[in-house]
Amino acid sequence: MSTTDANGSETEEGGPIKPAGHNFMGVVGGLLGLVAMSAAAGLLVALGVTPSIAVTGMAATNTISIFENLPDYVAIGPLAQRSNIYATKTDGTPVLLASFYDQNREEVGWDAISQYVKDAAIAGEDPRFYDHGGIDLQGTLRAITMTAAGRDTQGGSSITQQYVKNVLVQKCEELSDEKAQTKCYDAATVATPDRKLREMRLAIGVEKKYGKDDILRQYLNIAGFGGRVYGIEAAANYYYSTTASALTLPQAASLMAIVNNPAKFEIDEPNSETNGAANGYKTNVDRRNYILDQMLKYGKITAADHDAAVSAPVQPVINEPSTGCQTALANAFFCDYVTWILKTDPTFGADADTRILNFKRGGYNVYTTLDLDLQAAAVNALNANVPKSYPGWDVGAMVSSVHVGTGRVLAMAQNKDYSQDPDVIATGPNYSSVNYNTDYDEGGSSGFQPGSTYKVFTLAEWLKEGHSLGERVDSAPRANWGTFRDSCLGPQNYNREGWNPKNDANESGGNYSALESTIHSINTGYIGMAKQLDLCGIRKTAEAFGVHRADGKPLVQSASSVIGINEIAPLTMAVAFAGIANNGITCTAIAIDRIVAADGTELPVPKSTCTQSVPPQVAATMDYALQLVMSSGTATQSYQATSPRVPMIGKTGTTDGAKDTWMSGASSEVATVVGVAAISGSANQRVSYFDSGQAATARHRIWPQIMSVANAKYGGNQFPGGVPSAPTDDEDQ
Repeated sequence: MSTTDANGSETEEGGPIKPAGHNFMGVVGGLLGLVAMSAAAGLLVALGVTPSIAVTGMAATNTISIFENLPDYVAIGPLAQRSNIYATKTDGTPVLLASFYDQNREEVGWDAISQYVKDAAIAGEDPRFYDHGGIDLQGTLRAITMTAAGRDTQGGSSITQQYVKNVLVQKCEELSDEKAQTKCYDAATVATPDRKLREMRLAIGVEKKYGKDDILRQYLNIAGFGGRVYGIEAAANYYYSTTASALTLPQAASLMAIVNNPAKFEIDEPNSETNGAANGYKTNVDRRNYILDQMLKYGKITAADHDAAVSAPVQPVINEPSTGCQTALANAFFCDYVTWILKTDPTFGADADTRILNFKRGGYNVYTTLDLDLQAAAVNALNANVPKSYPGWDVGAMVSSVHVGTGRVLAMAQNKDYSQDPDVIATGPNYSSVNYNTDYDEGGSSGFQPGSTYKVFTLAEWLKEGHSLGERVDSAPRANWGTFRDSCLGPQNYNREGWNPKNDANESGGNYSALESTIHSINTGYIGMAKQLDLCGIRKTAEAFGVHRADGKPLVQSASSVIGINEIAPLTMAVAFAGIANNGITCTAIAIDRIVAADGTELPVPKSTCTQSVPPQVAATMDYALQLVMSSGTATQSYQATSPRVPMIGKTGTTDGAKDTWMSGASSEVATVVGVAAISGSANQRVSYFDSGQAATARHRIWPQIMSVANAKYGGNQFPGGVPSAPTDDEDQ
């Protein structure tokens, strides 16, 4: 019988186990063993348990005193377990996106562990486990005698002692301070008399409180099996692609061989010179066969079973567990967004370190809002229409879809392969660690200028202030638009810009109505509208729809902001358009539907907050105008390519030099924003071509593919403003 060294298999804290009745004979046996050890100071105490006592001449009675002053019980906390992030199919079936862990473990109950495993653990590590009270006196004496005789150093720790050691080590691993962790680890593993006495005392304490089966179960759940594989369930899955309950006899013995000394006996390195596939994993086989011999010796298996198991080769079937969002592949950027929520939302802990530690060790099952049908449509549309890299500029394309009225994020994708590894990212421009859809403090970029899609907030302010869609303004291009009212600036409430924007198609009309300027996205028309408004009011209306800069800075409220110079994350714009489509009620984005803890309880999750951004009648009028943008304005390419069609609103955006292009819109059920932007460098998208066609129109090939799926799945109702007809030049809308 051997125990593990400081770098051996037991490196974690045990989880809660059920109290049992008082094990009187076991406890008495343990205490009598201790008395015998102390009385035989010349042998057990002096040579084995506390060798320094022999040197100092300390009396056996002093040893007993020291022992009795030690703590008598180790508090047991929950085991660290891996957490999982899921999407859910329409039929309710969960689909694993990624797992996260410091320790790859899934805790299982007594009935979920093969009897072969239980018998192999006892036969190999502690044959008298069910007879002693926490300390195997016979095994300890044998180990001391053999060590004193000059034989190889022998371990003498019982399974309960090994369990205690693992519990203490796992407590150390929960410490965030590295120095404190090292000090704690040394105290839990260093080969000193004090440490050994403490371990023995605590082992007896565990045996006083808990039944043998519970202790063995927790030992099998806490034990290390090499690397970051912990617990028998994870070990069965990792090494043999099966479960703890389905392990065969030779597999069970092979895994319990690893526990004895993972560095020596683990079987996931086929090219190992000492224990690789070429030599049949010899060291593991030797230890496995010893365990099988012990199982036969103690009557746990038949001779026929023993012989068949001994003759069976060790043939691991390594199942590398997923870890991190890169395993979510095309869904990785959404997965990354979820992890940032878990890191930053105070619902999950007092600070970022605590939150992510809770997640990596808490055994959470996180069920997200991702709609796999819309997500697949988004991914396929991006892949078909925008390359992952392009000569001369780093092209980025992104999609965010949000459920109207709930804020649930249904799709999030971009035209890059996900990685957080700098070495991988350096291999090519197709990789990125940055989520282009989200804010900077959510793992995203500093945002992108949305261009004319931002005009919807000036339209909202225009209508709030009592103006109509049919009202005309002086919209002729000019060299200098002069001053603009801006109450945010205080008493001197004018914003002066030497600024002369032009229209995208060089329109020169000087008397556009608000509706015409919206349908055809006339810059000068909107600047003329802004001249009659308060720039501060426009900014506040945008903020009422949840709009904010992706870099966390305040929104710029200059006249140029009217046509979209603020850098905004696509998800933010999707939330805003969902608010326009929802009678002016904006609901903040959420990505998590529910979280189930390892014990089956549900944890609180962030909720969407819905607020009335503009009065319903303002939203209805906005919807009326934005439906015409779809049917007869700048978004007709997206509208005509969508099938099936339901009532939809939309707005396009193009920045200076056609560097960035946008299509934003919604039905009464789903809002989607598509952007094609320059991450670095720049190119005029109107003279640049992808394999799918002109770069500037890629948005109109992507958006309809996603909204066609959304319309088919979610449908869509008429907007309160009704179905507009194309206005005549003289019609006062």
